[in-house]
Amino acid sequence: MLAVVKHRFAMDRILLASASPRRSALLHQIGIAHEVVPSVIDEARRPGEAPPGYVRRLACAKAEHVWSATARHSPVLGADTAVVLDGEFFGKPADRKDCVRILMRLAGRTHEVYTAVALRHAGGLACTLSLSEVTIRSLTPEDCARYWESGEPCDKAGAYAIQGLAGQLVSRLSGSYSGVMGLPLYETALLLAQIGAAPDLGYRS
Repeated sequence: MLAVVKHRFAMDRILLASASPRRSALLHQIGIAHEVVPSVIDEARRPGEAPPGYVRRLACAKAEHVWSATARHSPVLGADTAVVLDGEFFGKPADRKDCVRILMRLAGRTHEVYTAVALRHAGGLACTLSLSEVTIRSLTPEDCARYWESGEPCDKAGAYAIQGLAGQLVSRLSGSYSGVMGLPLYETALLLAQIGAAPDLGYRS
């Protein structure tokens, strides 16, 4: 029988610097009460910026922006995800044609998903990185077009949602399932444990 999880902390709820419903749902999944306060920052990649540095920089910037913009100074979580293959970044598809292009590039190949999580609180800023490898099965342009018509890939980096219909397209995953969704729960819980804000399941800062 599972024991009732008791929170070890008494503080304002965590602020999530993201409008992503998936990140919010993942925090709820591990029992973290939070408020969604989306950040507004420039997400353009700098020339020559490598994926790890890019997602770390944006996750930190999102957390810092919301921390500075709110008067409460509650702990803030920021996150950013990049889908990368052969050094090429794949963001959200602009339209049906772009969705087909992205998925056909990923099909039959193994790509990387980098997700950084940053926590800004009164004691400073901490950031961690999750790296996963995802293999997409072979696809036809018709497969990709049908997937676009489902509406699922419209707002997803890499034009797919591993937790949705696209789960059947993934032949192999090495790494963090929640990280591919946009918020690696293991790394997130470790960060929150540093300030006593994670459910007491044995995490130690």
